[in-house]
Amino acid sequence: MAEDPEELFLDWELESSISSELKREKQLSAPQRRYYNLCRRKSFAAFVASKRDSSRQEGTFWCCCSQTFMDHSAIHKHVARMHHSEIQQLMTATYERLLKRIEEDSEGQQLMELKVQSVDISAWIPETGHIPEQQLHLGPGKVLLYYHYCHVEDPNVICSWQKALCEKLHLTGKVRVATEGINGTVGGTDVATQLYIEAMCSHPVFRLDKEDFKTSDGGAKCFPDLRVGVYKEIVPMGVDPAVLSYQLAGAHLEPEEFHKEVEALVAKGSVTPSESDTVLLDCRNFYESKIGQFTQCLAPNIRKFSYFPDYVDQNLDLFRDKKVLMYCTGGIRCERASAYLISKEVCKDVYQLKGGIHKYLERFPDGFYRGKLFVFDERFSISSNDDVISGCRYCHCPWDQYEVCSTRFCCQLVLSCPSCRQEGHTGCCPTCQSKGRGSEHTLSRREECECTSGRPRIPQDV
Repeated sequence: MAEDPEELFLDWELESSISSELKREKQLSAPQRRYYNLCRRKSFAAFVASKRDSSRQEGTFWCCCSQTFMDHSAIHKHVARMHHSEIQQLMTATYERLLKRIEEDSEGQQLMELKVQSVDISAWIPETGHIPEQQLHLGPGKVLLYYHYCHVEDPNVICSWQKALCEKLHLTGKVRVATEGINGTVGGTDVATQLYIEAMCSHPVFRLDKEDFKTSDGGAKCFPDLRVGVYKEIVPMGVDPAVLSYQLAGAHLEPEEFHKEVEALVAKGSVTPSESDTVLLDCRNFYESKIGQFTQCLAPNIRKFSYFPDYVDQNLDLFRDKKVLMYCTGGIRCERASAYLISKEVCKDVYQLKGGIHKYLERFPDGFYRGKLFVFDERFSISSNDDVISGCRYCHCPWDQYEVCSTRFCCQLVLSCPSCRQEGHTGCCPTCQSKGRGSEHTLSRREECECTSGRPRIPQDV
């Protein structure tokens, strides 16, 4: 695969022999120096990329100064030696544009903050003076999971309100706000989470119903902190909501209806998705479906929900002329996933489980969903039945309790049973396991290991 010239140049050092450039760089503040160096690297990479010869069918070549270069180091050395002045001019223009954009963004942010401050959000925050403070941060607790698609005129105001509301109630968790709605999972005491539900149900923008919340035992301890922010999507699929609206989603099936559909599918016997006229599609990531899933489902081996659109595109024949029954944790991913699948115009029908696995398990704890339900907090999973469908990565004994890889900066999850952990098997793969034995390692914060580099980004299931 061709390498990105910008990435190749990240560690390349330009000769800074011109004193005026050095003087200017020394006069910059630390943040400005970072921007300056970034613009210099980007300008160099852009100049090199402009010399690439795209007319050649095979290989990568660069043409500059009537010369042809066949490897990256040669063209980089040539450009650094012969085109310093052009790079400097390009870099200066890029740097000035960047500074102007940062200044405009800063002014826009200040105006946004003034607008938020001008809105009185106190009316949307419940009065807690009559409640003993300890009831808001001590005692039994819950974790709430919810989402609501609707038009939000000013996400920044909603974001400000959510921060104030959660802080007052001593809630932790994550809340995403966008013009298309809100998506949150928060933890706190029973009293605090009840007050939060009431506040959400009474807010004029959302007016949620209590049934819209999925609850499980937990509390504020299930999250390390509180994170509330404004985003483009309330669930990150990577498709602009303006292009693919949640309003195009598939029909919702109540848990009872979904149960009957799965029952009918199972009654037909064990067949592959390509042989059946119905596909039971798990819209979650592979590490979620690995520890729990519906019987006879198709569980894509994808690492992120943002890979789902590509998975559909590369496996369209799996869904052609089929009825698709779709499910996820709480329902939100199915809203966008079903809309995307419908947009391909290949399915006979597309349905989604209303309320997700959470609501299904409330109604059918011993139904067709077997194993644990993965959750995105420090519990990692919750259960409604005793089935263990996964195994220890090392000894393969039945095991479904995730731990984070012990290698620093690796955020992969690993299934390692107590016996194997006692023997030191705490890495997610042999690469991480071997790193853990060393004394010191300088690791990237986005480190690749066998769990990521060896996994196809988009699996072919056709």
